[in-house]
Amino acid sequence: MMTSVSADLIRVLGDPLRLRIVTLLARETLCTTHLVEETGARQTNLSNHLKVLREAGVVETEPCGRFTYYRLRPEVIEVLAGEFADLARTARATSEANLKRSCP
Repeated sequence: MMTSVSADLIRVLGDPLRLRIVTLLARETLCTTHLVEETGARQTNLSNHLKVLREAGVVETEPCGRFTYYRLRPEVIEVLAGEFADLARTARATSEANLKRSCP
């Protein structure tokens, strides 16, 4: 069953730039400078999106000198993927059983 936490996470990942950031971080740990280069977004805009991702627990930071590196937390994505997989299994079972509520 989808939880309110999952709904919040879907909202967070629903932004195209944040989804692009997550996709990039799935491949490697990157600093803000790298993410600016890869996305073409302004640094301030990117920082705001990274803050949202960090507060949602999707990414974690690693200070390295004057730079901050960002790393995706795969377990967060795995939990969400598991919930979607459960939802798909339920929908498949419902469809195969032809379950429907009768109208009054």
